[in-house]
Amino acid sequence: MHIYRPYHIIIFGASGFTGQFVVEEVARTASEGPKGNLKWAVAGRNRTKLEKVVEQAAGALSKPELKSEVDILVADVSDPDSLAVMCKQAVIVLSCVGPYRFFGEPVVKSCVENGTHCIDISGEPQFLERMQLNYHDQAAEKGVYIVGSCGFDSIPADMGVIYTRDQFKGTLTSIESFLTASAGTEGGCIHDGTWQSAIYGLADGNKLRSLRKKFGHKPLPVVGAKIKRRGTLFYSNELQQYAIPFMGSDPSVVKRTQRFLNEELTESPVQYGAYVGVGGISNIFKLVFAGLMFFFLVKFSFGRNLLIKFPEFFSFGFFSKEGPTRKQVLYPHYHHLGYQLYFLGSDSFKCDICRWRAPLSVSSFMERVTLKVQTPVRANPTARSALWSKDQVPYSNLPHIVVLFHCMVRLGLL
Repeated sequence: MHIYRPYHIIIFGASGFTGQFVVEEVARTASEGPKGNLKWAVAGRNRTKLEKVVEQAAGALSKPELKSEVDILVADVSDPDSLAVMCKQAVIVLSCVGPYRFFGEPVVKSCVENGTHCIDISGEPQFLERMQLNYHDQAAEKGVYIVGSCGFDSIPADMGVIYTRDQFKGTLTSIESFLTASAGTEGGCIHDGTWQSAIYGLADGNKLRSLRKKFGHKPLPVVGAKIKRRGTLFYSNELQQYAIPFMGSDPSVVKRTQRFLNEELTESPVQYGAYVGVGGISNIFKLVFAGLMFFFLVKFSFGRNLLIKFPEFFSFGFFSKEGPTRKQVLYPHYHHLGYQLYFLGSDSFKCDICRWRAPLSVSSFMERVTLKVQTPVRANPTARSALWSKDQVPYSNLPHIVVLFHCMVRLGLL
């Protein structure tokens, strides 16, 4: 029986730091796509704040009509009935409420129960894998997508690995990615929601290992030589700067995608290592001091409280409770700065370098990719892809690579 749903997409948590930019991105692109205008709404706990976000988007995009066209719904993760009312009205809920370990599961649960697709921008491996363990079977039975980590974590890494594999000359056995950042004259920082996710993630490392044992997965087959892991701190000839292992969800997400491709499509899995550039010697001293303090304090409850209360101090200003200013967020978008992600693919006998740039085309050797206004830009097409292709891909807890490939095929990018 077909259930009428008045909205294609509802942005839940729209008044949060990332949510406000997702609202602008959806508003900017709502008329694009093969099926015309999207009907969408915003949702959250506070109607006044939601009205302010819509008004802000209307002003930023010079679209005063948004104030009358975009509906506002009140819903709270602590009120299951309000979540159910919200979910029943949408084809897709785009969840921007974090940290997801505390606020994400009620949204996923309500979406599955009410037959609504759920997309989030989580960068928390424990949450992502717990949702897969707890809701995969129910989602498959209901015909629901649960597509996690659809922001900066971890679409660029996942898509970059697949694209590098497809462009590689020879039998690819492993890929390493290297992330660098350039803020430009406006400077920059990261909102402390990411900082909090890192704090709780490291504190609960044992719980994540225990969770993974419950899946009962067999080790993925290793094709060719086993990838050599680099040190905790090393000089990268690829970046011409010092680098450290990337602490985000990219390795977890990429490995889950490789498992899906191996088990469902019998494709050979690719080993993956992720690293991030930290600059020169002057940055190393800050990194060592901050790292020692972080790893010591995160072990204790009082230490975690200190880290959460004073993110600017303990991260040397890299993370902030206020997050980047609007100028800092948009400056990379207009000046071709921001984050660059490099991919280095190798087989057992040689090494080949591939660079990924959107749209998917190889324009030159040693190409760099610039990710503009990262998370909002990545989350929006994922939601639209799920909407357009909902009858053409298998249901359940899917790697976003599957959904995005369908989107890119339909857009003529592949």
